[in-house]
Amino acid sequence: MKIIFLGDIIGRSGCNSIKQNLTKIIKENKIDFVVVNGENADETGFGITENITNELISCGVDVITTGNHVWDQKETSQYIVTEKRLLRPLNLFKDLPGSGFEIYKSKNNFNVGVLNLMGNVYMKKCDDVFEVSKNFLKKNKLKESYDFLIVDFHGEITSEKMAIGHFFDGNATLVIGTHTHIPTNDTRILKNGTAYQTDAGMCGDYDSVIGMDKNNSLNRFLKKDHVKHFPSNGKSSICGVIVEGDVKTGLANKIQSFIYGGVLNNSK
Repeated sequence: MKIIFLGDIIGRSGCNSIKQNLTKIIKENKIDFVVVNGENADETGFGITENITNELISCGVDVITTGNHVWDQKETSQYIVTEKRLLRPLNLFKDLPGSGFEIYKSKNNFNVGVLNLMGNVYMKKCDDVFEVSKNFLKKNKLKESYDFLIVDFHGEITSEKMAIGHFFDGNATLVIGTHTHIPTNDTRILKNGTAYQTDAGMCGDYDSVIGMDKNNSLNRFLKKDHVKHFPSNGKSSICGVIVEGDVKTGLANKIQSFIYGGVLNNSK
């Protein structure tokens, strides 16, 4: 079972790179299941629209996760109710639309659970992520509730991401961090068999400041004239991980960093 998880898609550059390259990536790497974080996929770099959701799904994406920008496009709160392939963090406050966890069928007919969580430190207020995770694992078991479990942890700080990785170790196929947009070099399998990377990086232009126009971002730091952040539209690098899952245990046999195209290219 081969799973690819791709980090935050940033604006037009990120979307175009996915639409142009994902089919080839899936074929060349024999991918069975595709998850992307799409919370920055709108052309403004904030939120995701129904049209973009449909475009990503049509080019091979199975599930789209999000984070703190999930509601930045007003239409999302309406179509997320019926579009189960678009998730929002499970630990957002109750009574909000959408779902933070669903089970899907892979191309090779396995049940894949995808859990979307958001950190508590330096993020928008939400329920305690460790309490929510504890309750989740009481109700859901690897190889009983689903064959594989992918956890997208959308968080700001490394320590919280590492802690959630260890918390799920042995109970998930993959725990992958998102939100900070820079791929970390700590790709590994934890002691109890869960694949882990602190941050997947982004699908966007790295000749930027975490995907946003570098000159405008510099002007903000230098206290010069600037406008609201907007995406950089140069050539995108597609960043994430590829995981090989064990069909008997649901745990990971192998994980590798995946970076394709743009200035960070490390793939063929």
